[in-house]
Amino acid sequence: MLDRLGAWLFGAGGEREGNLPERVRAAIRHQQERSEILIGWVQLAIVGVVAAVYVPTDMAEDFLQGGNAEIWFLEIYGAFSALRLLLAYRRLLRPWMLYVSVVADILLLMGLIFVLPLKYLQPAAFYLKVPTLLYVFLFIALRALRFEARFVVFTGLVAVAGWIGLGFYAVSGLGGPLPATTADFVEYMTSNDKLLLHAEVEKILAIVLTTAVLAVAIARARRLLIQAVTEGAAARDLSRFFDPGVANRIRTSATSVKAGEGELRDVAILAVDLRGFTRLSTELPPGEVMKLLQDYQGRICPLIVGNGGSIDKFLGDGILASFGAVAPSATPAADALRAADAVIAAADRWAEERRSAGLQALHIGMALSAGRVVFGAVGDGERLEFTVIGDAVNFTAKLEKHNKEERTRALTDGETYALAERQGYNAPVGRERRVGRAVGGVAAPVDIVVLSG
Repeated sequence: MLDRLGAWLFGAGGEREGNLPERVRAAIRHQQERSEILIGWVQLAIVGVVAAVYVPTDMAEDFLQGGNAEIWFLEIYGAFSALRLLLAYRRLLRPWMLYVSVVADILLLMGLIFVLPLKYLQPAAFYLKVPTLLYVFLFIALRALRFEARFVVFTGLVAVAGWIGLGFYAVSGLGGPLPATTADFVEYMTSNDKLLLHAEVEKILAIVLTTAVLAVAIARARRLLIQAVTEGAAARDLSRFFDPGVANRIRTSATSVKAGEGELRDVAILAVDLRGFTRLSTELPPGEVMKLLQDYQGRICPLIVGNGGSIDKFLGDGILASFGAVAPSATPAADALRAADAVIAAADRWAEERRSAGLQALHIGMALSAGRVVFGAVGDGERLEFTVIGDAVNFTAKLEKHNKEERTRALTDGETYALAERQGYNAPVGRERRVGRAVGGVAAPVDIVVLSG
């Protein structure tokens, strides 16, 4: 039992926390480091407040032959606190330093209390009545800022030991005549040399109970802190698997997201495909395949998102994006055309870079169209996915495949292009229009606009 208590008091947070992922422990350490900076500033503030209280007070004429002991205590403690704050800013504080800091806090307090009888030429029992002891509760509460109950408990134990030491000094006669004990509270309060044992026991009991309540509260708060940090880290990691707009929608949803819930939206759909990737993936080592995908997607996806798009899904080397689905937009078609222009330019630069490096130049196939779709969550209840469903999605996929028939790289239909222009898209001059084209899987002829040949 004592071994477990010692391990908790002087260990690193407990066996359970040792099993936490390193990224979670790093986040907790960062929070504690910030707390130590706050504690350091509070300690310096305490020096200022206590100095403002004690320095102006009058001394007895022969007090320590003109000395001022409380100023010495405050100067030493102020220098210690400044050093501690510097170490906190530099992230150099170690656990043993924190325990030393607790001892320094209590030594300051007990030292200030100890010199009061000397200051006013009173018997030692005089200091047992002073309100300065109330600062001990501030020092105990100060340790709660770190969200570690062990430091709260240690501070309470040191405070109790300090007050017992002062009490023993007062009743032992070491500091002057032995004080007389009394059971009369009024006599105790109105005299400087009377001692009421029950009063001192009550003070110690108050310190112990306050420490215990704070320790329990901090232990519970720390569990919540760990849970919050763990879930926050998990949410940040998981959000990388979602489009930022979708992740934000999930976080801010008033109710749990359920499968089968959807909304009708007027959107634009953009489909991008990497030509020749299937063959190339069989020729390259797996690691090279993944690096190639990361290079390709790392260039294309930011351009889509930067122009208001949301990545709906990755289909191997294919990218399906929507504009105006996750967040309604008044200009989805125009946004999609701007994104398409940026993607075409980036694909040309990438192909040139690969040629210059002696690698095979890779090209994209792309198409986009606008229309009404259903946007919502699909899945079996346990595994959900936000997606877009509708004719516009299917038509875009067919149009992208039609690039091979037209010997082009990027296409859109005439209606989407005209809609984008009405929404503010500045169309480049000279783009080719092909009227009445037969697109596979589409019953009616389609007027198309070639975005890139």
